[in-house]
Parts: sequence; C-alpha cells; structure tokens
Amino acid sequence: MIKALQIEKENVTRFHSIEASALGEGQVRVCVRHVGLCGSDLNTFKGLNPLVQLPRIPGHEIGGEILAAGPGVDPAYRPGRRVIVMPYTNCGRCSSCRKGRLNACRYNKTLGVQQDGGLAEEIVLPAEKLILNDTLQPRHLALVEPLSVGFHAVDRSRLVAGETVAVLGCGMIGMGVIIGAVARGARVIAIDPSEEKRNLALKFGAWRALPAGGEELVRAVNELTEDDGVDVAFEAVGLPATFTQAIELAGFAGRVVYVGYSKAPVTYQTQFFNLKELDIMGSRNATSGDFRAVVAHLETIGDDADRLISKVFPFEDAEQALPYWDGNRDILKIIIERT
Repeated sequence: MIKALQIEKENVTRFHSIEASALGEGQVRVCVRHVGLCGSDLNTFKGLNPLVQLPRIPGHEIGGEILAAGPGVDPAYRPGRRVIVMPYTNCGRCSSCRKGRLNACRYNKTLGVQQDGGLAEEIVLPAEKLILNDTLQPRHLALVEPLSVGFHAVDRSRLVAGETVAVLGCGMIGMGVIIGAVARGARVIAIDPSEEKRNLALKFGAWRALPAGGEELVRAVNELTEDDGVDVAFEAVGLPATFTQAIELAGFAGRVVYVGYSKAPVTYQTQFFNLKELDIMGSRNATSGDFRAVVAHLETIGDDADRLISKVFPFEDAEQALPYWDGNRDILKIIIERT
C-alpha cells in the first residue's frame, strides 16, 4: 500500500492508503518527490472543474526519481535517475494524433484531471511519458510542465524577435508565456491585477507591466505601441472579459492565442475578426519539444527559478495545501515536497 492525497469532495482533502500499481512492460515506477499544484487542482477542490469526477488524486506537475523499470524499457531509465512527467495521454488514432499534434489528442486523459494524478508516494507510467533530467534542481522539475504550456502557446503564435505582445494574466501559465516570449526576443507587456505578479513578470524580462482594466488598459497599450496594438495577444486568465479584451488589444493583421478557457459563454463584436483580419488560435497542453525547451531555459537561469515558487508544503502536510491556496489566491505556485 502507498499513501496518496485525495480530493474526496468539494473542499475536502484527505490522505488515503491505496494499492500500488503493478509494473508492466514498457513502464517505470517513479518515486514522486515534487508536485506542483495547478489552478485546475484548485478548481477541482472547489467543485468547479467540469472535467473531473470526485474523488480524485490531483497532481500533474510532477518531478520524481526512478525506482524500477519494467521489461522492454531502455536501460537509461535506471533506478536513481530523476525524471519529469509528461502527464497527458494520446490515442494515436484521432485526427489530432494523425496530424502529429499529440498534445491535442481528442481522447487525452491528463493525470489528476480525467484520471488519478501524482500526489502520491509513487506512480507507474509509460517510459515514453518521462523525460530524464539529472541537472535541474529536483524542486524545479515540477515547474517544467506548467511553463511548457506557456512555451507551447508562444510556439503556436509564430512569434518572431522584435514583435510586441500582451499577456493577459501573470499566473504560472502566463509566466510561461512571458518567459518564452522574452526568450524569442519579443517586447512583452504583462497584464495582471496583482502588483506582486506584475513585478515578477518584470524580473523575468517583461518590457512593461500594467494593471488589468477596461478601456484604460486598451488606451495604455495603444500608447505603448503608437496606436498599433500588439502583434500577439495571449489570454491566460479564462474569463469572458479577457477573452474579448485580447481581440481589442491585438493590432490589425495581429494574432490572438487563447491558453485559458472561459467556463462562461463569451460574447464578441465579431467585426474585429474581419476588419483586423486576425489569426485566432487555441493552445492546449504542450509537446515534448516544449518540455525540452523549458528544461534548457531553466538550466540557464539556475536559482532564479525559485522566484516562481510561492510556498512549499512537506508531503505529510499536503492536506493543508489546497485550503491554504483557497485563502491566498494571489500566490503563484505551491509545491508539495517529499524528501
């Protein structure tokens, strides 16, 4: 038996003893060392995640250490090596998979969402879903997945050096967009109601940081861009107001990338789609290439990545983590650490 944290019902988390999974062909048993909590985990805790059926073990931002490998696994996956988990599944048959866009698989089951996740002492996964890494600090392994989602959005945008972008939302996904866009040589306008998050965005290379707002924000962005608007507007909040505001901030012949998703209907003035001839794109999950790009970036910045971690809970105190976040919504990232 192993110990796992379960969201039993709305606003209730509790440790349970569960059966350890058998180790099959092509699979690896991983000792879970670090798990990052995501906004989707908080929504599950609050009963607001329509993709989740409770009870559920949360956790899809996972760093760990190999305990054992099953038959048919590459010898490189040996005990003691550290790994980053890619928490998505892909069927290989749907139209997305046939086009090579495995991150958008129609039948994806993300760990901690459509299936039990990694907030447990150990987990068994296919070797192909693990990225070996013995160079990053162990705690930083749990930062790779959320940052990769932001890097994937940047890749979707076809961003090139010298372009100006607006990022609506400076949570962890938005920070991934900001870091990825800065790495490509863009001028980034970071937008968030939290002064703390805006200041963090500036520390990670944002050109300007603005508070969220209505027409005042649009005017401020237009002033910064000499009335051109931005080349790319990224939405990383998931509210109807920011969905429509992304269209307003994008310049003529600009692009809009939606990373968040609104749980409420969104009403548009659709003439701007045509008048501006906008390219409007969705962005989902991340690819192995995005993961490796984030790893390479984190290896260059070293200890600066610690700025992205707001609070660390020991594994034995994990029952307190989601209630704590629910009462402190302004924080960026909680990590559960098992030593």
